[in-house]
Amino acid sequence: MTGKIIELIKNGSFFVPTLLLTNYKKLNITDKELILVIYLINNTEFDPERISKDLDINVPEVLKMIDSLSKKDILKLKMTTEKVCEEKIILDELYNKLALLIINEKEEKQTTIYDRFEQEFARTLSPMEYEIIGAWLDNNFTEEIIEEALKESIYNGVTNLRYIDKILSEWQKKGIKTKADIKNNNGNRQKSPKKEVFEYDWLNEND
Repeated sequence: MTGKIIELIKNGSFFVPTLLLTNYKKLNITDKELILVIYLINNTEFDPERISKDLDINVPEVLKMIDSLSKKDILKLKMTTEKVCEEKIILDELYNKLALLIINEKEEKQTTIYDRFEQEFARTLSPMEYEIIGAWLDNNFTEEIIEEALKESIYNGVTNLRYIDKILSEWQKKGIKTKADIKNNNGNRQKSPKKEVFEYDWLNEND
């Protein structure tokens, strides 16, 4: 089937959206379904026998993939009566999903770990604070674990990087590297007969 689609691309004008190629797995589209979707983008007329011949797959498999893509909200069939009564493949949902991927990617890129701190602190970070956060990243603390330390700090009413640095150091000693590790650690702490209280005298910490 792959050979057939390559042949079609070589022999004619065959549009293949780059965004679809790089993101189809995010849309839960299989490799075989991707080839069918590319074919349908270039020919929206629903003709199972023609699709079967062009892509070298049997008609039942064509119908099975069409049904699968329909259930995934990638396409839908619509009856038209422009000239003769026929079924057309409508790919509006696919294009909507691809558009949302672009929007979400832009939003993710716009929000950095530094932005999260400024949002929580309700102020602009100082150059020194930028350096401290950068140092955490350089020392292999992930953005996920830094954000969790930030949440812990805010929960305790502290907007101080030294306090967060102490949290990160304590977690590092305990081998805590992910959000799941934090959850497990908190669960073990609740089961303990003695409640562990994290204390840090950040007010009296020397500059």
